[in-house]
This record gives sequence, C-alpha cells and structure tokens, in this order.
Amino acid sequence: MSPDLPPVAPSVTAELVEALSPRLRKRLDAGIAKLAARPVVREGDLVRIAVDDETDVVLHAPGGAVSRADAIRCGCLLAPDCLHRAAAASAAPVAEDAPAPEDAPATDPGEDAPPPAPAPAEDGPTAESAEQATSEQRAAARAVYAATAAVLEAGTDGAGAVLQAELLRAAHTARLAGLPRACAAAISVVTGVRAARSADPAYRLTDLVAALAATLGTAHRVPDATGPDLAELRGTVRQPYRPDGSLRLYGLFSEPVLTATGYAGAVTWTADAEGRLYTVSDVAPGGPARATGAADRAVRIGDTALTHRELSRAGLAVSGATVSPTGRLGAGAGVRAVRAAGVAWRAEPLDRLWSVPAAEQVARALSGGRDLLFLEVTLLGSVRESTGDCLLADCAGLPLRLTTAHDDPSLPYRDNLRLLAAARGSRLRIVARLVPGTLPRALLLATEHPTDPAARVDAGLDRLQHADLPADAAQAPPEALPAGDEAPLHLLRRRVHQAVSGGRRVLALSGSSRGEPGDSARLRRLGLATAGDLLDDLHSTAALRSRDAFGRLLPSDAAPFARAWLAAAVYTDTIERALCASAWGATADTVPSTGVLPRL
Repeated sequence: MSPDLPPVAPSVTAELVEALSPRLRKRLDAGIAKLAARPVVREGDLVRIAVDDETDVVLHAPGGAVSRADAIRCGCLLAPDCLHRAAAASAAPVAEDAPAPEDAPATDPGEDAPPPAPAPAEDGPTAESAEQATSEQRAAARAVYAATAAVLEAGTDGAGAVLQAELLRAAHTARLAGLPRACAAAISVVTGVRAARSADPAYRLTDLVAALAATLGTAHRVPDATGPDLAELRGTVRQPYRPDGSLRLYGLFSEPVLTATGYAGAVTWTADAEGRLYTVSDVAPGGPARATGAADRAVRIGDTALTHRELSRAGLAVSGATVSPTGRLGAGAGVRAVRAAGVAWRAEPLDRLWSVPAAEQVARALSGGRDLLFLEVTLLGSVRESTGDCLLADCAGLPLRLTTAHDDPSLPYRDNLRLLAAARGSRLRIVARLVPGTLPRALLLATEHPTDPAARVDAGLDRLQHADLPADAAQAPPEALPAGDEAPLHLLRRRVHQAVSGGRRVLALSGSSRGEPGDSARLRRLGLATAGDLLDDLHSTAALRSRDAFGRLLPSDAAPFARAWLAAAVYTDTIERALCASAWGATADTVPSTGVLPRL
C-alpha cells in the first residue's frame, strides 16, 4: 500500500478487479508490486504514476479521494480493461467513510443515522424489541462473513488483491444495506492485510487480529439480532452533533494521528471544570509530514487563531458549542470561540483528573469509557522485552510498562522514551492510553517536563533534549525484565495469531499440531479448560477436509474454521481483559464483554 496515492473508494477497487479476466487476476499481485516501485507525481487533484516511458496511470481525486472507476485512467493499449487501473486502485489506501462535516449545524440524531429497518407500528408494546434486520442486511452480513473467512483462511501471506477486492465488495454492499459498522470493520481488515503484505513499519499483528474478530463477530450477530442490539451492530454513518451551550475548556495535550489508511493530522484533548473530556481534531489525507505539521495549524473552531500546540497549553471559551457523542467539538457557523487562560496539570480544575485511583480509571476504560489514564509515576529506567525496550515506572506500587504510541521514525515517541529512561527517580504526572494485557502497560502520550513541573511535553510532537533532563541523569543500560507468573494464555493466543499470518494451512500441518495435545493438557491442568477445548477445536477444523468418491479433496469450507478461530479470539481477548483488571487492582465485575462475542 502506497501512502503517496490518494485513497480509493472500496466499490471502485472491487469494480476494477472484478472486470479483469482470470488471466490478469493471476498477475494482479505482481502488477501491484511493480506499480508500487514506479515514481508518483501529484499535480493538484491529479496523481500520475509513470508505468514506463510512454504509459501513465492517472488518478483524479477531487476532495482527496477517488470515488469513481472512471477517475482512474491508463494510457496503455489494453485500457480501460488493463491491469494497471486495478493495480493502482489496489495499491492505494482504502477511502474511509467521510465523517460528519464539522461546519454543519447540530442536527437531530435521526438525520445522521442510517435508515432504520422496517419495524412494527409505533403503538405496539414491543416495537423496539421486535425490530429485526432486513433481508438485504442479513445477506450483506453473510457476504461480509464469507469474504472475511476467506481472507482468514488464506492468511496475510495468501490474501492477495483478489481476496481483498472481494472483501471490499462485501463492505460496499454492507454500506448500502445500512451496516456502516460492518463496512468499517471490513475495510480495516483490508487495510491491515495490505500493511502486512507491504511490510509497513506501522503494521501490528494484534491490530489485525482485533479487526478480524470485530468483523466476523459483527457479521455473525447481525442476522439474528433484534432491538437495541441490532441498532448497535448497525452503527451510524455519521455522529450527530448536539448543542451543548457554553463551555470553558482547559488544554491537556495534543497527539499526532497517522493511520495506515493514508490519513494524518492532530487531535488536541481538553477538559472542562467537571473533568469531562473534549477533542478538537484536524485529520485529512496525508502522511507523516502532515501529522507533524498539523500541530501548528489553527484549530477550526470559531474565530480563534490558536494552533493545536498552543491550545494544548492554553484554554478555550466556546459559546453555542456542538458536541458529538464521543466528545468531538463541532465547528458550525453558530459556534464562537476565543482564547482563554490555561492551567497547569497540578492546578484546579485539571488536578482532579489525577486524583482518581488508577484501578478506577482502568475499570472505566475496560467498561467502554475513555481509554486515557491520568497517572502519577516514578521513573525507574528502561527494561528490555522481546519486542524492544520500554520505560519502566512505578505507579502506586505497580510496575508499569510505558511504550510508544506509534513507531513511525518521523514522530519523536521513541526518542523521548529513551531520554525519559535516563531520568530515574523523577516523579511525573503523565497521560497514557491503556493497553489491555496480563501486565500493567500503557502507551505514553504526554508527560510533565522532567525539570519543570509547570511545563508539559507531548510525547508525539515535542522532542526532548539531553539538556531537559535532571543534571544528575545518567543513561543506564536496559535491565532484563524479571519473569513473572502468568497464565499460559499464550499457548492459545499464538495459534490465533499464526492463523492470521499463515492462514488455515499453518494449523492444519501435522508438524504444527503434534505438540498441541500437550498444550491443551497444560491449559486444562492450570485451570483453563475452555482454552484447551478451543485449541483442540481450532486444529481439528483447520485440518478438516472432505473428499469425493474418488478420494480427491473437495474445496474447503472456510466457515467452520472461521467460527472456531473467532471463538478462540474472543475468549483470549475476554480473559486478557479480566487479567488486565486484576493486574491493575480493578474489580472483576467491571470487565465487560468485547462486544463481538458470537452466539455459537
């Protein structure tokens, strides 16, 4: 996937790939690799790819994205049915659904929501509970499930452009049927697969596993869902902005946004006097340069000239505010905003954010609330893990591991973490994002300055220097991380991850399953009997193949394997959340369902 190309709508990619002949489909992946190595030139809304000295592929992207198949043109002799157009669309990022326009006035929730399915008369006593998915929605959900199962069966190594296009076609069908949540989840799977196949440094296997589980779980539940459950599974195309009167906001921090889908920008977090959080965002198609430069752009609210970087330290007085359900501030014509004084993190009213115990904050995050943690920690240095070095800190007696929020080298996350590791003994207030796991872990987003408590550092935008560290700071080599007693959930988790990378065939090989009876027995012996059963089921369905009367293998059915994999993935995620709550000292009854648990 090339970030230099404009995002392409899923329906466009699906249409171009579908129009290829079987012979050209076999050559599509090689064509994408060849096209990705060719120079790209942007001229306003036009993006030109030089296929060779005489042939160019031109993408017309008004508004930053390609929305029609005829907007991709090629100068070769086989056009418009050539390989180059489909390769260009498959190499480009997938265009996401456009968010609600920030300059639009607040609207009634029904205006932004997708059309509801037909329901019984309003005077019926069970009108809401009796609402069911339409036939189009059930068919679209099954199509998404089947296409996602095919991608899972092939794994990232085998899920080429043709399988990706089939999933994009299913996503577009779900979008038209009024299932924006399933559509967005399917697109995130395609994005993750492309990142894996292109060796994108930002690719994370855990993110793709979560996307696959969310897509399969949502598609599995839609056909039988009713009432509020169905409304949640449908999702919404846009988030309605509701009036919220006048607000007095105080800047907290800013973080860069850099997604694998080709979007970049910045988000600034603010809070009011009651501790409620609000965000101001500026995200648009772009790459790392836009992610770092957006912090110095003026925020798009009212007539204020504040930049995101300035707002994170200052304040904002807003009248006629409109707010989305997630706390995002709108910028409608009736919104007025002026600069106001900010406060330090240790002054009221921001001080109250750090007064909430860490266990309570984690319980809130695991229950579906904000995943931001406001913690006061003592830095202990760096420790070495299998995935690299991380910053170790003491948080009210808990050994907390702080890692980078993004691995792109253009963002200063990694360098700042290394310098902070030298400031051993410093007691700082930080803002971090929870990472569910068996050990306390979080992504460092912002911190107090190591030598100036009144100042703060945005870990993804501000770059610390050695002069910012305490005078007695000395860089010490990372320590070996002591091994702890952990539940052997990794025996199941690694098989879930292996299936995503290598596909069904990896778990079906006799060599990879010979040790499984021992792993299953170990899981049962340590009290994880369900995990042992799920591991056995995962391997048995992976190896399940039918033969005809002549002993020849019949085409495999991906549904049973996808079902077993989904059960294992949801179980692993649920147990990890329970262990995460236990590690932070949160009560067990606060751990929620993942929201994608299928009724198997």
